[in-house]
Amino acid sequence: WLMSDNMHHQWLLLAACFWVIFMFMVASKFITLTFKDPDGYGAKQEPLILTAVTEVEEVHVPEEKHWPEEFQPTGKAFSGNLIRQPLVHMERLELLRNVCRDTALRNLSHTAVSKFVLDRIFVCDKHKILFCQTPKVGNTQWKKVLIVLNGIYSAVVQHIPGCYITDLQKGGFIWKVHPDAYIVNFTAYILNLYFKFFIVRDPFERLISAFKDKFVHNPRFEPWYRHEIAPGIIRKYRKNRTETKGLQFEDFVRYLGDPNHRWLDIQFGDHIIHWVTYVELCAPCEITYSVIGHHETLEDDAPYILKAAGIDHLVSYPTIPPGITVYNKTKVERYFSGISKRDIRRLYARFEGDFKLFGYREPDFLLN
Repeated sequence: WLMSDNMHHQWLLLAACFWVIFMFMVASKFITLTFKDPDGYGAKQEPLILTAVTEVEEVHVPEEKHWPEEFQPTGKAFSGNLIRQPLVHMERLELLRNVCRDTALRNLSHTAVSKFVLDRIFVCDKHKILFCQTPKVGNTQWKKVLIVLNGIYSAVVQHIPGCYITDLQKGGFIWKVHPDAYIVNFTAYILNLYFKFFIVRDPFERLISAFKDKFVHNPRFEPWYRHEIAPGIIRKYRKNRTETKGLQFEDFVRYLGDPNHRWLDIQFGDHIIHWVTYVELCAPCEITYSVIGHHETLEDDAPYILKAAGIDHLVSYPTIPPGITVYNKTKVERYFSGISKRDIRRLYARFEGDFKLFGYREPDFLLN
């Protein structure tokens, strides 16, 4: 009887132990789900995400001193420069503010926040993000990011076909600033409170990219560059009238550097966005941007922007092909080698604001 009683107590004790272990496991699971960082797409997590975006805009430098080892949203390991990214971006914004205050450069650094500027800005209201388009600086990839964030396309950013972007542009982005929005108070609200960014690259290298894309390669769905805009530039700016070749880079430079270029710009319409200044596109001295990325350091800047905007857990920037963002000094010098110093200086005079605002050096071939 005593042996039976002891066995009964042992079974009760064992059952109690199992019950305690089970309750401990349930409690641990509950604690983990409640307090770990949000990593999903649930609607209940969105207020946390949006709050993070607003706070990051006010404080441009994230408070974390150590970055998680697993934080690799672009699919490649971060360089050692990531640790000093907050400082780099603070220095860029400080430089921008200083140049904006330079009265000697005011005509080259300031522009009105007009309909033309607002038409360049794309919006993600769900996550309170504004992106200003600066053509020929890898904007297609950022548009893909916004497409995913807006729920227009649910697949991985990397898999969105380029033609899909083109089709959306032809039909008008449904997440673009409304054409008449600049006359209502809501525009002032989003310009003040949303996380805002854009990307720049060396101004002269960007012009070379625009020339090659629109007048040399010339996509079939954009025939007006070769058949309408190029002839207009040639008629006005070609020195050698017997030359029968298509638009040459020298003609393009002469047009862009002409102080009276605007009469042609009006005829060309919005197609000029591929070569007008960053100042004219995004009004950086009038709109307080949260981050300004550089094409030359995009491997570091892209993940920083995603984290600063509070969306790094929702979307990743497409993998950047090796060498695609490297500044090609030899190519720039080669393109400008046959152009007169006078024409190059006039071109620089127009884009000097872009050079100074974003910390790009005056080209060496202008200093010699």
